[in-house]
Amino acid sequence: MTPSLIRGRPRRSSSHLSVRVLHALVGGLVGVVWLVLPAITVGGAVAGGADRPVAGAAAQGENEGTSDVDLVMPALAVVAATVLAGYGFIRRRRRARGRTTPGGAPVQAAEPPAGQVDEQARALLAEADDWVRVSGEELGFVEGRFEWADLARVEKAEAVGHGEVVEPFTRALRDAAAELAVAFRMRWQYEGGVPQEGAARRHALAGIVGRCQEAGRLLDARAAAFDQVRGLEQGLGGGLGHALVVAEGRFRELAGRTGGAGAALSELGERYAPSATAAVAGHVEQAKDRLVFATTRLNHARQSADSGDNERAAGRLRAAEGAIAQAAVFIEGVERLSGDLATASALVPAALTGGEVEIAGARQSLTGVGDPYPDVPPGELRARVTHADLTLAGVREELTSGRPYDPLDLLRRIVQAVGPVAAGRAGVIAAAALLCARGAVRGGDDVVATHRAAVGSEARTRLAEARRLLARPAAAPGPHLADLLAADMLARQAHDLAEQDIRVHGHPVDGPTEDISGLAGALLGGILSGGGPDGGAPAAFGGPRTRGRRTGGAPGA
Repeated sequence: MTPSLIRGRPRRSSSHLSVRVLHALVGGLVGVVWLVLPAITVGGAVAGGADRPVAGAAAQGENEGTSDVDLVMPALAVVAATVLAGYGFIRRRRRARGRTTPGGAPVQAAEPPAGQVDEQARALLAEADDWVRVSGEELGFVEGRFEWADLARVEKAEAVGHGEVVEPFTRALRDAAAELAVAFRMRWQYEGGVPQEGAARRHALAGIVGRCQEAGRLLDARAAAFDQVRGLEQGLGGGLGHALVVAEGRFRELAGRTGGAGAALSELGERYAPSATAAVAGHVEQAKDRLVFATTRLNHARQSADSGDNERAAGRLRAAEGAIAQAAVFIEGVERLSGDLATASALVPAALTGGEVEIAGARQSLTGVGDPYPDVPPGELRARVTHADLTLAGVREELTSGRPYDPLDLLRRIVQAVGPVAAGRAGVIAAAALLCARGAVRGGDDVVATHRAAVGSEARTRLAEARRLLARPAAAPGPHLADLLAADMLARQAHDLAEQDIRVHGHPVDGPTEDISGLAGALLGGILSGGGPDGGAPAAFGGPRTRGRRTGGAPGA
C-alpha cells in the first residue's frame, strides 16, 4: 500500500462524515418542526379570545375533518426526504463516474516517477550490502572473543557452547544475505531488460526495495540482543575488556604481517610484469593507514573505559574493529595474490598443452570425426580455432621472450581463447578458469569492502552476479566453464566500476594535515558514518535503524 493511498483515506472519511452530519441535522430539524408546529397551532386557538372556546374548537375540528396545517407537514417531510435521497443518489453517481478501478476501488494518487523508484532501489542496494558486510564483520569479532576465552581458559561456562550463543545472529545474517542476493539478482535481470513491460519493471523495482528493506529489518531485529551478548557497556570487567583484548591481539598480528606483505609485494614487482601487481598497488600503505586509525581509537577506548565512560569506549572500540578488519583485507589481498601468481605461473604450461588438445579436437570435428559442437556452424568453429591458435602462439612467444610477464593474464588469455572450442577434453582449462574467476571476484570484493562509502550499486550488482555464477552448481564438479568465464568478466568490470566510483568520490577530508590519524581512510571505508568533526558514529551490527547506534567521538572529545 502506497503512502499516497494512506494519506487519501482521511479525506474520504471526512467527506462521508460531513454528509452524514448534514443528513442528521436536516432530519432532526424536520422532526422538531413536526412536533412543535401543532402546539403552536393549538396555542393560537387559545389566544383567539373568549368567544372561541377551546373545547368548541376541538369539537369543531373533529367534526370538520383534517385541517390544512395537518396536510402541510407530511408534505414537507416527503419533500425533504425526496431531496435528501436525490442528493445522495447524485453524489454517489458522481463518485462512481470518477472511479478508475473496477469494484468501486478508490482512485489511487499519482505514483512516483519510475526514475525516482530506480534511484531508491540503487541506493538501498548499496546500503543493504553495507549492512550485511558490517554485521558480518562485527560478528567475526564476537566469535573471536569466545575463541579467545576458550583458549585462555577464561569464562569457560561462556566459552563452552558459544556456537549456540552466536547462532541466532549467524542465522539472521544468513537470511539477510539471502534477501540481498535475490535483490541483486533482480537488479541484474532488470538491467538486462527483464521484465520488459513498464508496469512489470516498476513492480520489479518495488521488489528490490522490499527485499533490501527486509534484509535491514532482519538485522535490526537482532541488534539489541547482539549488544547484550557483546556486553560492551559492562566495562573492563565484562564484555568490553574481553573485546579490547581480542581487538588488540588482532592489531598486533596485522602489524607484524604488514612488513611481510610489503616485502612480498616488492618481490612480486621484481619478478612479474607491472600489471601482475596493479590490483594491490598501495594495499600495504592503506593497511598501515587503517592501523594508525585503529591504534588511536584503541588507546582512547582504553582511556574512556578507565574513566568509566563505557558508552564512548564501546564506540571507539567498534571504530577500531572496523579499521582492523579493513587492514586485514588489504594485507590478505597481497598474500592471496602472491599465491595466485605462483599457482598461475606453474599452470600456464599445462594450460597451453590442454589448449592444444582442445584445438586439435575441434579441428577433427571440422573433418567430420565426432561433433561436440552441434549448434556451431562450421565457419564459426573454424574462426574460433584460428583465434585460439593465434592466442596460444602469442602466449608461447611471451613466455620465451625473457621479459617479466603476468601469469594470471596469460592464463586468462588462454582460457578466453580456448573456452569457445573447449569440450571437456582437458580439465586443466576449467581449473585455470576457476583460478582466474576466483581471483577476480575476491579482488573486486576487496575494493568494495574497503571503500564502502564510495562504491555504488552498479559495481556491487556485477560483483554479486559474478559471485552467484562462481557458486552455481553444475552437472560436473565445479561451475560450468561458461559460468567461470562470465564470472571473471563481471568481476573485472565490477573492479573497474568501483575504482571509477572512488575517483569520483574524491578525498573525504579537506587539507593534508587533517588526515594524520587515518580519518580519511576510515570515512572512505565506511568505518565511520561521517557528518561531524569526529567522523560520526561507527558502523555496527544491524540495519538502517540500528547500525549507527554507537557513539564514539573524536579521540580528543
